[in-house]
Amino acid sequence: MHEVTQLLQRAAAGDDAAREPLFRLLYPELMRLARSHLAQAGTISLDPGGLLHEAYLRLPEGSNLPDRNRRVFYAYASKVMRSVIVDHVRERGAQKRGGGEALQPLGDTLADLLADESLLPAIDEAMLALESADPRAHQVVELRYFGGLTEETVADVLEISIATVKRDWRRARAFLFDYIVSA
Repeated sequence: MHEVTQLLQRAAAGDDAAREPLFRLLYPELMRLARSHLAQAGTISLDPGGLLHEAYLRLPEGSNLPDRNRRVFYAYASKVMRSVIVDHVRERGAQKRGGGEALQPLGDTLADLLADESLLPAIDEAMLALESADPRAHQVVELRYFGGLTEETVADVLEISIATVKRDWRRARAFLFDYIVSA
């Protein structure tokens, strides 16, 4: 069993002494995830360290910590980071524009929509709808787009074929585009 997995399981079992060495080992990969998320999010006033530290504060304690293996943990951390970014954009948007304004999509492709920072709250809503409609496709988007993982790595993490990742990716992109454009 990998050292990270052992430390995850100890931390989930309530061993506080396992948390510090666990995050010391995870830190380089978590920073890579944070940089990837921020690159996808566009221009926002968070830096990778700030995003990582805010995400760390949101991680659950004890038995609620995902501990099956390091890949599951990275997927979960990626989701938490996306949540931090969306909350940050929502807060900034509320301060900047008084909040409550209807969002208007400016582009005609999913990539255009996802690159528009002002649409992050709508994207988050679309991601929640996708999670309800197709949980595995939601995971593929979380890992591939927001986490910056390759198709091969996503297939490995989710224990599915690369062809399934590609199908889920196409289906998820169509779902998200339709959801955001019709919002």
